[in-house]
Amino acid sequence: MSVPAPLKKSDQAVPTTGPEARGASARDRVGDEIVVRGTTAGVIARDGEIIGLHHPDGSPPYDVRWADSGRVTLYFPGPDSHIRHLATGGDHVPAR
Repeated sequence: MSVPAPLKKSDQAVPTTGPEARGASARDRVGDEIVVRGTTAGVIARDGEIIGLHHPDGSPPYDVRWADSGRVTLYFPGPDSHIRHLATGGDHVPAR
């Protein structure tokens, strides 16, 4: 049995939650689109617009208006989601 090779700098742990896990370079804003793709067969893809933030730095959770139903829900992004930055500038709008 061989001994595992030592870890290299590029082998460091990768965040599994939050914007860093999704590769976000900037914090999310009102007006951005959130896209959720299922990771298993039979899961329906969804997309919606971020209409409210609960933290001034733009970190989750978000109030999202879903395109398929028009409903607004509180959403905590998971590993199956990503953000498309559509808004051009503007300030964060806190959730009510």
